[in-house]
Parts: sequence; C-alpha cells; structure tokens
Amino acid sequence: MSQRVAGEADLDAIAETLAGAFEDDRAWGWAFEEPGGPADPERKLAALRTVFRFCAAAALGYGWVRVTDGVEAAALWIPPGEPEMSPVDAERFPEVIRTACGEVTGERLLMVMEGFDRDHPSDPPHYFLDVLGTHPDHAGHGFGLGLLAENLAEIDAAGGAPVFLETSKPHNVGLYERFEFEVERESEVLPGIGSTHMWRQPRVA
Repeated sequence: MSQRVAGEADLDAIAETLAGAFEDDRAWGWAFEEPGGPADPERKLAALRTVFRFCAAAALGYGWVRVTDGVEAAALWIPPGEPEMSPVDAERFPEVIRTACGEVTGERLLMVMEGFDRDHPSDPPHYFLDVLGTHPDHAGHGFGLGLLAENLAEIDAAGGAPVFLETSKPHNVGLYERFEFEVERESEVLPGIGSTHMWRQPRVA
C-alpha cells in the first residue's frame, strides 16, 4: 500500500470515506439522535460529508492530509505549532455545521467537537492526528493502519516529533499501542462518553 498527499480533487472522496468511517461512532452518533428513534441514515451521512469535507479543506494548506491511492483511507494531520483551522475557517465552521445538520443537531455536534478540543494539549509541540478513518467498504484490509504506519515513518524521517491523538473508541487503544502510542489519561467528551489521550514519543528513523 502507498500513500500520497491529498489535494483539492480528493476532497469529495475524503468526505465520503470519513463520513462512512464515523457513521456509527458513539460520540458523533449522539449528536444525531432524534426523539423516538435513530436519525435518518441518509441525512446523517450527508451532514457528515459536509462536516468532514470542510475539515479536510481547512487542513489541506498544511500539506499533511494523507490518503491511500484510492482514498480507501484518509488521515487529517495538524503539524506542530499550527491550529486545526485558520481564524477565518474557525469562524465559519459553526454556521457550516448548523446549515448541514440543522440547528439542534448542529449544536449537539458542536458540543461533541468542543468536548474533544477542551483538553487538547498545547505543549510540547506535536503532530496531531485529528482524524483517521477507512471507508466501510474497505474496512479490515489494513488500509487505515497501513496509512498510519507510513505517516509515522514520514514524521520520523523528518526528524521526529511527539504525536498526539485521542480516541473515543476503546477498541482503538490497543491498535494505537501497536504503533508505540502510550495512554496518557482519560477525559470526558460528554456525560457517559469518554476519550483516551495517547502520545507517541519522537523516533529517529
């Protein structure tokens, strides 16, 4: 498997991949819960595509959005010392979410994202794995973990730097530990929904 730097032409495919990857995520799913039953799946996927497309577009300028050749998997990285979004994009983002999701769901989704951002460390400077996901049609074939491995090797080859991520899926903790990530602590995104903070220390290639 090989990876490449994503460009604007990949944004729709990235949005599709990440929306599918996070469709059943517990934290994201909470935002889309509706009285009397689950959210309409097509409406949910459409909203997630819009949200993830915006996030990917906001990160493109850093040169650290990575995809597999067919965008079976995608990773949004934020390099050391940089914000997740420019001030202009950060100002636009809440309205993009509300328009895509509706007022109530949009506010709930903003609560989820604020929960993840609340305890994000600023020091030491680090690469931040903002999002990593594999399209459901390609899950279980090593695309996501292969992409992660190549990204980490690239970081190491560039001189190394700490890497930070957080995950709300307990299942993922063991997977990341295979790549030398270590659990730092647990935090609460929302009542009953936790997040695990993990660090990988610099490596010399």
